[in-house]
Amino acid sequence: MRVGIIVPQGWTGEYDGWEPTRAWARTVAVAHEAEVLGFDSIWLFDHVQTEPEPTDEITFEAFVGLSALAAETARVRLGHLVLCAGYRNPALVAKMIATLDVVSGGRAELGIGAGWKRDEYTAYGWGFPPIGERMAALEDALEIATRMLGPDRATYVGPTARVEDAINVPRGLQHPRVPILVGGNGPNRTWRLAARYADELNLDWLSPREVAEARPVIDSRCDEVGRSPRTLRLSVNIGRPQSEPEGQPRVDLLRAYADAGADRVMTLVRACASDEGALERFADDCVRAGCELEA
Repeated sequence: MRVGIIVPQGWTGEYDGWEPTRAWARTVAVAHEAEVLGFDSIWLFDHVQTEPEPTDEITFEAFVGLSALAAETARVRLGHLVLCAGYRNPALVAKMIATLDVVSGGRAELGIGAGWKRDEYTAYGWGFPPIGERMAALEDALEIATRMLGPDRATYVGPTARVEDAINVPRGLQHPRVPILVGGNGPNRTWRLAARYADELNLDWLSPREVAEARPVIDSRCDEVGRSPRTLRLSVNIGRPQSEPEGQPRVDLLRAYADAGADRVMTLVRACASDEGALERFADDCVRAGCELEA
């Protein structure tokens, strides 16, 4: 099982009271450390205001942030966990992720989901469409992304978005295209969309037991579209492992995710914003759990 690190960006309050220049320098330092320690990937949340309540504190924007981190790193893969389909024009997102893939030397992954944070939608003028409309926007975004990242010009008309003879050059460096990760826990629409469009399904904060219980349903979604379930990778945002005691309890937790069938886990080690040893201790626990870290 591989492990990705969600680098600090302020969304969960880890930079409350910090000066922005100092906070960004720490974000870069954590990204460097994640690469040196052998983690598979680095990620940013796609949020613009703090949680659980919006406060007047730092939250760095995800696309600009990840682009900057691409220039600061050389090996780790780069993704958003996950982009909100309703926050940006989907054709422009495909253009941006293709450019990021070139800038990063072929390390980008397109992580995308339906979105859920009402206060952000409202504050930034997006409204807050009902879940059916947000899911329709996700489906349109995935349809457009697969066409824009494919070999031809893209034309598509959907209920929430459209493209007409759209050119996307360069399309990125990876073949056959930039990998697509769909994020969400919905067994009906989200998992079906992942089966149709994605290379990876990312589950959010489910326990190892819940992941194991979800696996047969996810497999059935692949069967519905004539796809081998083995071709859809499964990853989990495991929340905050610092809520578990370090050492054996965390080792056991990581092993349980691997046993449940996770191909990759991603997590924010929130303490690493201010504790310079926190990420290395997490890496040690990952090694003890048998996770795949680059030598």
